[in-house]
Amino acid sequence: MRYFNKVVETGSFTKAAETFSVPASSLSRRIADLEKSLGANLLRRTTRVVRVTEIGQLYYKQVQDVLAQLEHSDESVRSYQAKPTGFLRISTMVTFGEQILIPLLEQFKTLYPEIVLDVSFSDELSTLSRDEVDIAIRGGYAPNERVQAVRLMDNEFIPVASPDYLALNGTPKIATDLRDHKGLFFRTPNGPSPWLCEHNGEWLDVSGKVLSISNNGTWIRQQTALGHGICMAPRWSVQQHLDSGDLRELMIKPKLRINQNKNLAIFLLYQKQQYLVPKVKVAVDFLVSHIKSS
Repeated sequence: MRYFNKVVETGSFTKAAETFSVPASSLSRRIADLEKSLGANLLRRTTRVVRVTEIGQLYYKQVQDVLAQLEHSDESVRSYQAKPTGFLRISTMVTFGEQILIPLLEQFKTLYPEIVLDVSFSDELSTLSRDEVDIAIRGGYAPNERVQAVRLMDNEFIPVASPDYLALNGTPKIATDLRDHKGLFFRTPNGPSPWLCEHNGEWLDVSGKVLSISNNGTWIRQQTALGHGICMAPRWSVQQHLDSGDLRELMIKPKLRINQNKNLAIFLLYQKQQYLVPKVKVAVDFLVSHIKSS
């Protein structure tokens, strides 16, 4: 269609071919293929000139809008690949999103105004290959799925309780003492996240009595601050409560964990091939540099 359009404009196969840097014979054959597919002669060829047939003139007028729209579409794709633009879908843990991500996104949006942020908050596990997510931020350990996992920060869990709860129920010092206390637990796909400790090379479950279970970490921390029980929470998520005195860290011996894996962290996840897309690349680079340096 472009070849035909240029021949009509220039009145010459040779001049049209020069525009596209192709041999005139190749251009002529392509237009002949177009005519064959349409079942009509668009051009009348002589040894000296090329004339447009009546149906060719009608076809020429009709394809102008098509070619203009095609050029616009091509330019949109080139622009999409050349600069950060389009919808950026981010999935993040609730508390991490509220405390750390949202302030950063305000700055990111100023730097890249043509990116439309689509942010979902969930403490549930998600799979990049299954969900329509460009970037996911999750706590735990590096997943086995075929994604790039960038370690953002440690995700050490610590036992905490409110001063009122401790005043009423006493302060546990030994891990096994926790079994006599009320516990608020985060629900994982495998059930409530347990309170574990390693003693003489063996792992013991010293979980307290179940008071409440939820997949929402924010609600668990709120219930703990209100004095309802003890919970295990990431240090970064309760640091403000520790600083204000609303919660206190329990110095339990031996040290408590929620998983036998001692290298829990928060990871930024993305599919490797998506890093080539400008919107994903600038978002990954921005978040990694700002969170890892904080």
